[in-house]
Amino acid sequence: MKSTRKIIKIDEAKCNGCGVCVPSCAEGAIQIIDGKARLVAEKFCDGLGACLGECPEGALQVVDAEVEAFDEAAAMAHVRATGHVSTGKHAGHAQATAPKPAARADQASPCGCPSAVIQTFAAPTACERANTPVSRPGSGVSALTHWPIQIHLVPPTAPFLRGADLLVAADCTPTAYHRFHDDLLRGKAVLMGCPKFDDAEAYINKFAAIFSQADIKSVTVAVMEVPCCQGMPVIVKRAMAQAGKNIPLRVVTISTRGELLG
Repeated sequence: MKSTRKIIKIDEAKCNGCGVCVPSCAEGAIQIIDGKARLVAEKFCDGLGACLGECPEGALQVVDAEVEAFDEAAAMAHVRATGHVSTGKHAGHAQATAPKPAARADQASPCGCPSAVIQTFAAPTACERANTPVSRPGSGVSALTHWPIQIHLVPPTAPFLRGADLLVAADCTPTAYHRFHDDLLRGKAVLMGCPKFDDAEAYINKFAAIFSQADIKSVTVAVMEVPCCQGMPVIVKRAMAQAGKNIPLRVVTISTRGELLG
């Protein structure tokens, strides 16, 4: 039965999908779904607002609304079923969550959604590179220095974006081009997406925010030769215009046979 009570409201336009609000909710009421924070169920949210101070974009607020009553037993059953790990402590609510794991040194912020945990990886040492088996030409060592890499999961404030040379890669390029890590990715932060199937306007807004806040040094856009991929450079250029930035831009094209065309 529904009644008027306090509950969390999420402004999707402001939410960047960073996920830092997720572990602050002891009931696991918030999850990252399709790149946005969303309420899993009204009955899981107690309306106390422990998550409010965690959102860097101000996308969360407590409102009065006609919704399902809070069901603590159902919320705790949900926590146990999902293995949700909480960093929040709600007075009067039992913490029926799994033990909190030790924080990792390379983890910039906690998150209940593994795909959105912001991480920075240390570069391999010369000794590690020398002792890495090589099965094909190239270094044989991953050039990836951070996580996540999907455009819609990376917040503009991600530490690995600050002052970075940015590689914007269409999803198919790493599979098609066998020297992707050595020739294109090494020394760069990477963001990946599909200009055909993803929301182009959302990408423009995300890149505009990144260009406005992150002091990007240069942008390399890697696309396939197929027509549907050519939207990615357009997205990046429109984002630069929206942000009022003129950042050096290079476009690299990969053939469907895996050749570097230019």
